[in-house]
Amino acid sequence: MTGYRFEPAVTVRDVTLRDGLQLTGKTLDTDRKVAVVRELLRMGVPSVEVGSLARPDLVPPMANTLDVLARLTPEELKRCWVWVATPRHVEKAAAAGAVNFQYCLSVSDKHNEANIGRPTEASIEAMPKAIDLAHAVGGRIQLCLATALTCPFDGQVPEARVLEIVNDPRTDGAADVIVCDTLGQAVPAQVEQLVRHVAERTPPRRIGFHGHDTWGLGVANSLAAARAGASEVDGSLGGLGGCPFAPGASGNAATEDLLFALRPSWLTPESFAVLVGLTGELLDELGEPNRSRAVQGARASATAFSWAVGDAR
Repeated sequence: MTGYRFEPAVTVRDVTLRDGLQLTGKTLDTDRKVAVVRELLRMGVPSVEVGSLARPDLVPPMANTLDVLARLTPEELKRCWVWVATPRHVEKAAAAGAVNFQYCLSVSDKHNEANIGRPTEASIEAMPKAIDLAHAVGGRIQLCLATALTCPFDGQVPEARVLEIVNDPRTDGAADVIVCDTLGQAVPAQVEQLVRHVAERTPPRRIGFHGHDTWGLGVANSLAAARAGASEVDGSLGGLGGCPFAPGASGNAATEDLLFALRPSWLTPESFAVLVGLTGELLDELGEPNRSRAVQGARASATAFSWAVGDAR
């Protein structure tokens, strides 16, 4: 049975090739990344984050992001996102063909300094130029708020600071707001309250949620965000992920777990089996464990259940 779809409808963006790869010991070459993007798009995943413009000496798996962008077609690029943190990042990514930009800053100053090398205010100050550059190529830009709930250095992050940034007129050109539980320490009620307040107390924009599964609540928090007004949630294959500048952060909510819970109309047991196979191949290449509970369930011997795929890859 493919029914029991989650309401309201929520889309899933796969972030394997950005957040998912940040802490892996092995890297993927351009050909492999392009193949993964195309396979995800082909099977129906609505959008994919293909990489970031983070410094390659600090985050080596991101070194070929511009090459990946340059290899994708204009139609594919309409469904692909790239992580940026400065106007120069937007400029370079746009030159490679990108049209969707996730402009990221941390709500907490200490994490912004560790992650991007400047205070949060400096990132906000630079955002209007980044917005102009994105719009100049007919693009779309998101305001992505890392450490929106907790910070590895300061602990709890005040909700008022999140709302202040989202209401700052310098962020007005952002089409979307992405609320990030960077450390995976939030609980559903906390996520639901923050997302609902962003929806009710800031300018109308699409809201997304980016959750980590450090404390086992990645999917629960994503569903709570959706109930509160988020229309998109992020996940990575097999629960890969983590921030190299956030001690204690582990993998993202698994794409497979989110899709199995949400049951979008394009997902069938057959396409889910293909996704399970892609995850298995990719994690074998990277030498990483599979943290997806849905994949573990699908590979069980419960053959009477239509979503089970056994040992197929």
